[in-house]
Amino acid sequence: MSSIPHLPALRKGQPYESLDKVEVKDHRTGEVMATVSQVNAGILRRDLNRIGEARQALRKFTVDQLIAISAKAGELFSEGTLPLGDKGHTQTVQQYTETLSRTSGLPHAMVKRNIAKVADALFNMRTVLNGLTRGLDTSVIDIGFGEQAGCPVSYYPTTNALGLVMPSNSPAVNSLWLPAIALKTPVIIKPGREEPWTPFRLIQAFIAAGAPAEAFGFYPTDHEGSGEVMKICGRALIFGDANTVAQYKDNPKYECHGPGFSKILIGADEIERWPEFIDLIAGSISDNGGRSCINASAVVVPKYGKEIADALAKTLGPVAPTSPDDPEAKLSGFANPKMAEFIDGAIENGLKEPGAEDITAKYRGGPRKAERDGGVYMRPTIVLCDSFKHTLSNKEYLCPYASVVEVPQADMLAQIGPSLVVTAITKDPRFIEQLLESPLIERLNIGPISTMRISWNQPHEGNMFEFLYKRRSIEVAQN
Repeated sequence: MSSIPHLPALRKGQPYESLDKVEVKDHRTGEVMATVSQVNAGILRRDLNRIGEARQALRKFTVDQLIAISAKAGELFSEGTLPLGDKGHTQTVQQYTETLSRTSGLPHAMVKRNIAKVADALFNMRTVLNGLTRGLDTSVIDIGFGEQAGCPVSYYPTTNALGLVMPSNSPAVNSLWLPAIALKTPVIIKPGREEPWTPFRLIQAFIAAGAPAEAFGFYPTDHEGSGEVMKICGRALIFGDANTVAQYKDNPKYECHGPGFSKILIGADEIERWPEFIDLIAGSISDNGGRSCINASAVVVPKYGKEIADALAKTLGPVAPTSPDDPEAKLSGFANPKMAEFIDGAIENGLKEPGAEDITAKYRGGPRKAERDGGVYMRPTIVLCDSFKHTLSNKEYLCPYASVVEVPQADMLAQIGPSLVVTAITKDPRFIEQLLESPLIERLNIGPISTMRISWNQPHEGNMFEFLYKRRSIEVAQN
């Protein structure tokens, strides 16, 4: 058995070794951690033309059975020893943690928190589906029709498979596709180049828990192959920066997950209490290494902007890289150091424009882009901007970054722009009414709630059930 694992493509769950392989390496040392088979667009086209067979394999199960399988998969994913590739290797959860850390840059503590989030989604799948379907009896999906709130309902699938072009920034993002299995929809996964580990481990956990192997496609591929996943699958999730997702955002076939531009707003009625909220705001900015779309990237206040920026900078500025196994580690390394260089350069260029100041600079005691043990990191940055017109006022980066902007409360909703999550710290009934009516806010937290908090009984971005199923009118004759 080779000492280096090989991750094959999975074609309807069956391993496929390609002559074309890429290496996944330790981001600090360059050590090869695995080889990964690559498939071309032709193979994807051939397999996806027969994806209906995979759906039939899931249709043999009831939704309740698949919920139970999901819970077992959560246990195996978070605790079990599972196959790693096709050469006889296995992987414990500790080995998964260490390997993912070495290739992605996430410290062990963050990997473990991400494992817990993914497992919790699987353990709570019934609650997840209840929130997505608004309490629909799961037998309606099994039979195809039934009743909801006393009215006849029928739902039909919008696709034979869900395509997934996954990122490499955070393993917890995989929790977004997990409901598809309980909803009897096969998944076609194009993994992130530096993060094939989580989707592969999840697939193995599902299969070991009793899900049909045919329901899973794992297709490491190039840009052309990713395009085939997006084109041929009737529904697909796409992850990326604003430019990547822009070409797909107006097409109902695609659910786009780009920058969240999540924000914290403090109302005029609560602003005098701002020191009480600094720890909550700092956590919203920096938790998970600042890599999530639900991390706050802007703090909008009616006054005390300079004081709030300084307090946040004093809290986050001293944060520095530590060893990956440090349980208190707060920063993630970059698997691609050029990304850190790009972010650092973008911030520096923005600071050349009048009206912005890096408040963290005086608390860092060193450069923003830092190195430790061969790894490259971005230390936290808090920028005070004089208005939302400034380049750096509404930016999002894969690190702890946020702007602080003073805006009169009456003008906030006209200036903040689309926001995945908004935490509004206010008790003002009129302001709350305006927030509730805003079409710019995907998820709204009223009160001092971290933007990073998620609820399993309601989605924070998109609705997987409404994406995969469409309601039809139905009338059934009574005998």
